[in-house]
Amino acid sequence: MSEGHLYVVAAPSGAGKTSLVKALMVREPRMRFSVSYTTRAPRPNELDGRDYHFVTQARFQEMIAGNEFLEHAQVFDNFYGTGLAAVQAALAEGQLLLLEIDWQGARQVRARLPAARSIFILPPTRGALEERLKGRSTDSATVIQRRLQDAAQDITHWSEFDYVVINDQFEHALADLLEIVQGRGDGLLATRPEVARFAAGLLHS
Repeated sequence: MSEGHLYVVAAPSGAGKTSLVKALMVREPRMRFSVSYTTRAPRPNELDGRDYHFVTQARFQEMIAGNEFLEHAQVFDNFYGTGLAAVQAALAEGQLLLLEIDWQGARQVRARLPAARSIFILPPTRGALEERLKGRSTDSATVIQRRLQDAAQDITHWSEFDYVVINDQFEHALADLLEIVQGRGDGLLATRPEVARFAAGLLHS
C-alpha cells in the first residue's frame, strides 16, 4: 500500500481558503478532507460530521486532557482541533488527506508529523480581505473588524510554511494547489523571492 500524505492549508480569514479547498476536493478525487472538531455553533447549512464535529467546551477540554488531538487552538472565542486517531488511520491507509486549519495548528502538526506538507494562502490585497469578510452574512460588524485586525498578524506567519499560493485569480490559485498536492509544487515554494516582497506589501498597505 502506498504511503499516505497530509497537506495542511492555512490562511488569514477572508483569503478564500475554504472556497479553494472545496474546489480542490472536486478536482482531485483522491483527496480526503480531515473534519476538525470545534466548539463554535454551526453556521447555516453546516452539518455535524461533514463540515465539523461540533462539541461542547467541556468535551473539547476532555479531549485535550486525553491527548486525542494532533493539534488544537483557540481562535477568537472558540476552540478547534484535529483528531489524532482519524489522521493516523487515514495515512496508514495510504490516503491523501487535507487539513484546513490556522497557523497555530499548522505549527503543531509540523512538530508532530514532520512529513506533512504545509500551504499558506495569501489574498491579493488587504481590501480583498475586507470585501470577502463583509460578504459573509453570518458575521457581525464587530467580528469582521476583529478578523481584519488579526489578518495582518496571521499573514506574518507565511514563511513558516512549505508553499505559498496567492489567491489573486481563483482558477489560477486552484491550479497552483493542484500542482502542490500532485507532487509538482517546486515552483510554489515559500522561499521564492517574490513571496517575501508580496507579503511585505500586504502588511504595509
